[in-house]
Amino acid sequence: MEQALAELRQRLGKLIDLRRTEAVLVWDLQVFMPPGGAPSRGSQLATLEKVIHAHAVDDRLGELFDELEPYAASRPADDPDACLVRVAKYDWSKARRVPADLAAELAETVTLSYEAWVRAREASDFAAFRPWLERVLDLRLRYIECFAPYDDPYDVLLDDYERGMRTDEVREIFAVLQPELTSLVAEHASDERDEFLHAGYPIPGQEALSRELIGRFGATWDQFRLDLTVHPFQVTFGLGDIRLTTRYDDNDLLSLFTAMHECGHGLYEWGVNPAFERTPLAAGVSSTLHESQSRLWENVVGRSLPFWRWFFPRLQQTFPGQLGTVSVEDFHRAVNRVRRSFVRVDADETSYGLHVILRFELEQELISGRLAVADLPEAWNTRFEELMGISVPNDSVGVLQDAHWSGAGFGYFPTYLLGSVLSVQIWEKVRAALPDVDEQIARGDFSELHAWLRENIYSLGRMLTPAETIERVVGGPIDAQPYLAYLRDKLELFTPA
Repeated sequence: MEQALAELRQRLGKLIDLRRTEAVLVWDLQVFMPPGGAPSRGSQLATLEKVIHAHAVDDRLGELFDELEPYAASRPADDPDACLVRVAKYDWSKARRVPADLAAELAETVTLSYEAWVRAREASDFAAFRPWLERVLDLRLRYIECFAPYDDPYDVLLDDYERGMRTDEVREIFAVLQPELTSLVAEHASDERDEFLHAGYPIPGQEALSRELIGRFGATWDQFRLDLTVHPFQVTFGLGDIRLTTRYDDNDLLSLFTAMHECGHGLYEWGVNPAFERTPLAAGVSSTLHESQSRLWENVVGRSLPFWRWFFPRLQQTFPGQLGTVSVEDFHRAVNRVRRSFVRVDADETSYGLHVILRFELEQELISGRLAVADLPEAWNTRFEELMGISVPNDSVGVLQDAHWSGAGFGYFPTYLLGSVLSVQIWEKVRAALPDVDEQIARGDFSELHAWLRENIYSLGRMLTPAETIERVVGGPIDAQPYLAYLRDKLELFTPA
């Protein structure tokens, strides 16, 4: 048994090495590679994907699973070796449903599609991106058919990001959220412009503050990097090599929230039990859990008054001309103000969910064939105006604003809102365990918060399923009500008596 387990670990270690090598190439594509490198990079990634696929579906892995399953079944449910066998077999079984040629074609296509999206977004030219999106969508539809029969084609895509969750479950949660969020936006949205948020903020100061925040949250710069990209993301090359990306605009301070968001992702990956390194357990368990951490650090912590009582003086020191006469209360109100805005990543907490629901609905229609790619901009603009009450001026801040569809990321969007909801359920558990957490934050001390999250969430990696992890951490399934109460309570602070 020990010999079989050792061989399994050795084979899985090689597979993880290959996957992380692929991640390096994708990271470079989005951070440093000149646009002209896309064709070559596409070929490289297609070649590498075929090599990875061969390792991922190897018959020998199946033999090892057959040998090890009785042993795994005899162990406790949270025994690391038993979890490794279960998770690795799940990944192997799923990978075997997808032909190598399809996996390679998808890897090459999304590389070229990404560069086409960057150009189209800059030019606000959906027509230029349309053929690429049609091609990517066709590949995803072929991917879905690898998993037939299914109850809902969108289930197949959702499962890639939130194992075991079904589209109907998401619809039920969003059906609770949408009318409440719509009502809150209608009641609290303001056209008031806080001019001090757009007073001109030199980028070197923003970068220094972003790095300071990431460090104070617990990251160390011998194991983290922060680089520039078009659409920020986080990626892990190893438990000691966490890559964050961001973007800056000298007309606002949104980069600070981007830094906190991506840092949340990075802390999750960095906090996985080191014993899981070079195994499939060494990663966040799902996109919803991941987004719960990015949104917790960005919003629950990063938009709170205790946080700004600590950090606002640093902001004033860095930008005295812009913020020297602004009170912390006014700044806190400004970064929480409900605004009808076009761009999801720049949205306030309350309206953010409506941006996600829009994408979730459009994705389902694209996947089912009820909506053609050619009609997507019109559908986006019409639905957006219905949800937000404002007209989209161009495709750059409309249908082209996100990178996800260029990379075939259909199924990811709902996890942003699910993660936001879950972040508040987790925060309730944090408050119970750390009653003085607000006082700690107001001192700029995040050590106990980080340690609690690391012990109770991050260290688990993929040991349990997403549903099991959520049950273990918050004591039940995803529940929209605490999130809605959190939003109502926050907005009540800013409502005149």
